[in-house]
Amino acid sequence: MSQAHNTDKVLIFDTTLRDGEQSPGATMTFQEKLEVADLLDEMGVDIIEAGFPIASEGDFAAVSEIARRVKRATVAGLARAGFKDIDRAGEAVRHAHNGRIHTFVATSPIHLKYQLQKSEAEVLELVTASVTRARNLIADVEWSAMDATRTPIEFLTRCVDAAIRAGATTINLPDTVGYTTPDEYCALFQAIRENVAGSDKAVFSAHCHDDLGMAAANSLAALRGGARQIECTINGIGERAGNAALEEVVMAIRTRGDVLPYITGVDPTFLTRAAKLVSAVTSFPVQYNKAIIGRNAFAHESGIHQDGMLKNASTYEIMTPASVGVSKTSLVMGKHSGSHAFKEKLKELGYELGENALVDAFKRFKDLADRKKVVYDEDIAALVDNEIVSANDRIKLVALIVVAGTMGPQSATLTLDIDGVHQTRQSTGNGPVDAIFNAIGALVPHEANLDLYQVHAVTEGTDAQAEVSVGLSRAGKSVIARGADPDTLVASARAYLAALNKLMVRDERGAKLDQMAAG
Repeated sequence: MSQAHNTDKVLIFDTTLRDGEQSPGATMTFQEKLEVADLLDEMGVDIIEAGFPIASEGDFAAVSEIARRVKRATVAGLARAGFKDIDRAGEAVRHAHNGRIHTFVATSPIHLKYQLQKSEAEVLELVTASVTRARNLIADVEWSAMDATRTPIEFLTRCVDAAIRAGATTINLPDTVGYTTPDEYCALFQAIRENVAGSDKAVFSAHCHDDLGMAAANSLAALRGGARQIECTINGIGERAGNAALEEVVMAIRTRGDVLPYITGVDPTFLTRAAKLVSAVTSFPVQYNKAIIGRNAFAHESGIHQDGMLKNASTYEIMTPASVGVSKTSLVMGKHSGSHAFKEKLKELGYELGENALVDAFKRFKDLADRKKVVYDEDIAALVDNEIVSANDRIKLVALIVVAGTMGPQSATLTLDIDGVHQTRQSTGNGPVDAIFNAIGALVPHEANLDLYQVHAVTEGTDAQAEVSVGLSRAGKSVIARGADPDTLVASARAYLAALNKLMVRDERGAKLDQMAAG
């Protein structure tokens, strides 16, 4: 294997819209998927895995539309080894400027015995047949050995050999259950590339899950073993503990070129903006100490750290905030700030709103500034995220009056805009939140169960905005949504309504599918 040099390009394969969306509660709407795909393309991602086309009509429609509109990136559709899956994926990406079918089959003994119930010989036949079918539809075919890191090397070698012989142009050896370690993963790629005669005909790819907290480290170790594609997600979302985080992989390569002599095509100044968008559309908050894009990533509270930063920022920052899309300078925002300053602040935080959305957001900002002494960046981000997520909601909060205290029962009088019609209801409950949720249930009858109710302060201080997360489930499906407001009870109502709106979108998708099936 030749030694890496500075012109070694690492392809970034983003699977936020496929593996990321498989996180429980992270389902995105059609429009949200398009918005995320547009940003991924703009920031320079090489391959966008847009979805699993055979999973649903909604997934097929989203992959097809993304394939049509993406200008630079390759658009991939995932498919199991069955011909129906492969044909559906091929149909979904056929209008792409660059399309790819990504097909996979499990290879580990535990998967063969309990999931596939097939022999090694039968799996080898599946590999050849599935890749051949895909290659007959499109020139760019990726094949993945699901649970590769728990597969005997001899059998894995035969599978990879069969895939390349059948025409696979990319070979993915995923750490599907987050089991491996960096040294093991590097050695796996080295062994496969050395023992498969046609390995030079394919790009090798790493796809790591974070069950043991080593997804990014394992992905980077794969590069030493010869991989030149890394599969990852924005904010590291994904099945179980998530995937390797795109922002961590990109910035590790960019920051440590001395030991990671590679390049990517991703513009890192988009990372913060992408993180905020994905967090908003999935309602998955980014932990404060998250590497690269967390709220505290460039925050310094310790006196020793502050002293060092004042003397030279490089004493405690190995990358600049600007390099990931966070400005060092900060406009102080308050009730005397004008719309121009507000618009500039939004740009600084990575938001670009249309004129109508900007007017609405500015009005809410002014209302917030009248109620708070200091408006922090996090307050503005929470405010705008609410605007983005609720823009197309069928149910909107109009007014809320709550009576609470030691002398019960607590009550809530709630007015909602439901499909353009204002409706009001008063309800009581075991506490003000229960009263609010009862009022919502009376106005919008539903059978969803409340699985999560969580409150945290967006910033410090007694006048901080509250951010509430609400999780609802019904018929085995779950959604999570967030709402923010200086009033915790208003934030609670916003979060519950946001979750209900997500369920309604899902119901509409199901109804369309039923109509199509009946037709």
